[in-house]
Amino acid sequence: MDVRLGGGRIEAVGTAGSLGGGRNSGARVDLTGYLLLPAPAESHAHADTALSADDGGPVSYDPRDVQRRATEAALLQLGHGATALRAHVRVGDVQGLSALEAVLQARRSLRGLAELTTVAVPRVLTGLAGAEGLAMLRDAVKMGASVVGGCPDLDPDPTGYAEAVLDVASEHGCPVDLHTDAADPARLARLAAMAGGLRPGVTLGPCGGLDGLPADVASRAADQLAAAGVTVVCLPQGGCGGVDGRGTAPVRLLRAAGVRVTAGSGALRDVSNPVGRGDPLEAAYLLASRYGLRPEDAYDSVSSAARAALGLPEVRVEAGFPAELLAVRGEQLSGALSLAYSRIVVHRGRVVARTSAVREYCNSAAAAELGLPRQGRGAVS
Repeated sequence: MDVRLGGGRIEAVGTAGSLGGGRNSGARVDLTGYLLLPAPAESHAHADTALSADDGGPVSYDPRDVQRRATEAALLQLGHGATALRAHVRVGDVQGLSALEAVLQARRSLRGLAELTTVAVPRVLTGLAGAEGLAMLRDAVKMGASVVGGCPDLDPDPTGYAEAVLDVASEHGCPVDLHTDAADPARLARLAAMAGGLRPGVTLGPCGGLDGLPADVASRAADQLAAAGVTVVCLPQGGCGGVDGRGTAPVRLLRAAGVRVTAGSGALRDVSNPVGRGDPLEAAYLLASRYGLRPEDAYDSVSSAARAALGLPEVRVEAGFPAELLAVRGEQLSGALSLAYSRIVVHRGRVVARTSAVREYCNSAAAAELGLPRQGRGAVS
């Protein structure tokens, strides 16, 4: 097929050779051998601690260090294909709002390359100790955090914490994105009941504790989340610092109940996961290979479902849709998820990142006799 882009959108899709441009046409990118897909979106990252595992000692919250790490992490994930990212940032404690300000500065520097939104994550919100955190959370929203988040499980009063977050979100019309292991079904039921009907929506993750519950209890919890319209973000590549558990939510059970399930990256090479890749295609690969999702459903969890969870417009490779695209070398989605090495990323209608991988082999009589495909330009001597 030919795909023509213009004004940040897909203008036309036609048979190969049917959309040849004239003298005023823009650059032409030959995607022969590639599969063109809606671009992934990163639904759960940690920008303030990313890429800090090798630094040694406590994580530096110096604003310059945070901005550098957040920018580099976003560019790494952009190279993987994620043109939109939701990053959780701690507020309060020693760093106050400085880490958030640094990530917001990174967001501004990335404009035109990727869309980075921030989630304000306070530590404690209840009791005397929580008064300062609650004030800090409100200040964070005024500063530019577009999502209200946090970790209810770590507060002495988890239900009170969730109520405080939902109140602030309701005041400012913000989405909510909370960390929870979801290992306590009664607490999860209360949270689902409180979240029901809140607009623009509530996301919970990583909910790995659901997988350890008895089947009937987990099924009932899934039904409650579906009825409340709650999105669940699982982390198949590893955990993050917001919760203690490292399991992955029961994605097939949740999807069967009607819960929107997305897959995020979680920790990107920080102490919670020193080898985290932040690769949405790896997340989709793991959902397909380890948790039994069809490749199409696995990729949907990091693309269409993830974009919907982030409040972004739908993307299809059809005329009229946003030109947020990822080209991956391969002919079928299953093969692309298996060996997604070469990638071309399009944001707002222009190529913003390329990754090219070439594998070469030495001369082989077997390869010549069987006519096996070769990517290299020459033999390795």
